[in-house]
Amino acid sequence: MKKEDHVTSFVVNGDDIYMLTYTGAPKYKIIKSDLRNFSVSNAGIVIPEAKDKIDGLTRTKDYLLVTYTDGINATAKQHNMKSGEKAWVTLPFGGSAFLGSYGIKNNDCIIYLTSWKQPFIILDYDPETKKTSNSVFNFPVKYPGTDDLVVEETEAPSYDGVMVPLSIIYNKKVKKDGSASCLLNGYGAYGISMTPYFSAMNLALLNRGVVLAFAHVRGGSEKGDDWYKAGYKTTKHNTWKDFIACGEYLEKNNYTSSPKLIGMGTSAGGILIGRAVTERPDLFGAAISNVSCSNALRFENTPNGPNNAREFGTVKDSAECMALYEMDAFQHVKDGTKYPAIICVGGMNDPRVIAWQPGKFAAALQNATTSDKPVLLDVNYDNGHFTEDKSVTFKNFANMYSFALWQTGHRDFQLQQQPSEKKAF
Repeated sequence: MKKEDHVTSFVVNGDDIYMLTYTGAPKYKIIKSDLRNFSVSNAGIVIPEAKDKIDGLTRTKDYLLVTYTDGINATAKQHNMKSGEKAWVTLPFGGSAFLGSYGIKNNDCIIYLTSWKQPFIILDYDPETKKTSNSVFNFPVKYPGTDDLVVEETEAPSYDGVMVPLSIIYNKKVKKDGSASCLLNGYGAYGISMTPYFSAMNLALLNRGVVLAFAHVRGGSEKGDDWYKAGYKTTKHNTWKDFIACGEYLEKNNYTSSPKLIGMGTSAGGILIGRAVTERPDLFGAAISNVSCSNALRFENTPNGPNNAREFGTVKDSAECMALYEMDAFQHVKDGTKYPAIICVGGMNDPRVIAWQPGKFAAALQNATTSDKPVLLDVNYDNGHFTEDKSVTFKNFANMYSFALWQTGHRDFQLQQQPSEKKAF
């Protein structure tokens, strides 16, 4: 098996090997070969490419378990390796799903399932009866406010007419009159998809009337390998332009308004948020640039830079060098521009994105902006790129979120408030 076979996962059943590949199938297919006469190129197709991307492959004693995604929500199928019979696996709600097995000596399965509004649940599944039941490992958790959440999956037209998936979550009491603060998050790199997940930190925002939105921009793989390659190296501009389009959609449809819109990007998502605010500073009231790649032209000069040249490009290639310049937020800061309020976060012990990357971006913005809105650099000495220390993590996000909500006028985060009885939003 070679790298150019594009096999991302496989399982073995006796002399048969089942392989998940995107060769000739940007949304993946499953092929089978005999190990006694192994050949990827001559392998037969067991499960062809479909409208939804094949996202996972595992097996039990008699069945293949295959997960699909439409870019956001997962579905699943089972395939009997003896009879060839296929059937849908019924999932109780849409979201992110992982199917696993307890081994290959029986057909017992386990399903992990979560969504934007549902904490993880764990189910047992029997492919022979096609029935699910609560697993002994499942411990139901109830959080306040989840019953009031609304989830909308829609698409926003980008600058070139391409429709960009957009997930919007909000409390049903929120008025769609442009008055709500909205946190728009995006990433768009390495083919990583922003799949639904439940977060207590997100719930804390939602319970305060903040609208959350996730832009599934090109550079991820929500719509397959072609979607990834459409936000990669010389096509990277699509990533932040898709993000801008999602922000425009939120404003046009009154989920928020420009002074209330917060843009956020983390790590490689620093390219997304950095270029979004430098290309459309008028679109955002505030921005969070978190441990962010903000100076792409100089990224190769960092410890993790050469490794990432495969994703973003190298200055040694003329076309890729120009693409790096285009995705470099630091290089696109312009004097005399009214930039939104921005907090740039750097980790002093960050091995992935060195702290001077967001540091240079913050300094350039401080010197250039004429909006009288603050531009802050928050240097974290407690962790690197991320940390498993929850107290540090919660403090970091509390700092970022409170800054952004302060700057977008959320009433719970103003520096001076008149004593009054707290009312529901």
